[in-house]
Amino acid sequence: MSSIVLVTGGSQGIGAATSKYLAKQNYVVCVNYISNEIEANKVVAEIEKDGGVAIAVQADVSKDDEVIRLFKVIDKSLGKITHLVNNAGILLPQICVSEMSAERINRIFQTNVTSYFLCCREAINRMQNGGAIVNVSSVASRLDSPSEYIDYAASKGAVDTLTIGLSIEVASKNIRVNCVRPGFIYTDMHADGGEPDRVERLKTLIPLQRGGSPEEVAASIAFLLSNEASFITGTFVDIAGGK
Repeated sequence: MSSIVLVTGGSQGIGAATSKYLAKQNYVVCVNYISNEIEANKVVAEIEKDGGVAIAVQADVSKDDEVIRLFKVIDKSLGKITHLVNNAGILLPQICVSEMSAERINRIFQTNVTSYFLCCREAINRMQNGGAIVNVSSVASRLDSPSEYIDYAASKGAVDTLTIGLSIEVASKNIRVNCVRPGFIYTDMHADGGEPDRVERLKTLIPLQRGGSPEEVAASIAFLLSNEASFITGTFVDIAGGK
């Protein structure tokens, strides 16, 4: 039986690295994207070039009807998923709480939190023989990101709580739920926050004195999804160079 994984936000950064890494581990991969069709197709093409199986499916996973459609496409094209990587998320320009609008806060939480709940719901309802879920949070959930993006950090705190509660809720169904918390990783997401070179600015504050790569995050995600982690649930792996 094939292991079928959905990677949300799979067209770039950590999501793209994870999609390609898992394909090399013989997973059948659904690369979800919201707008970057070209990059999503590049990820699929690279997987197929290496002999893997993947599809790219557009969906805004913060919206209920689009999540339902996404999972129906997976059902029809690949079969019922066995693994889920909740990775889709956004970061908005650095700002203090005193300047935040409700629109901004709600957008952050709908994208970074609601999407995780919706995809977990659909995945759990398909994992009749057990499965594994990895939520991508951030060390921001415990470092808080003051004067930068507390709203983003708070959304990741919600992901942490979801991980703990859901891991207990579905344990009797043999579904494991774990979480990775990346730190300063070299991705384009920092540009979305208004500071493309943020990792370079802050790397001297990291005990290992460098930023991390998306592939290093992907490796930890793959481990938590694998049978090698079969007795691990409700656990957090910080990938932050000791920060």
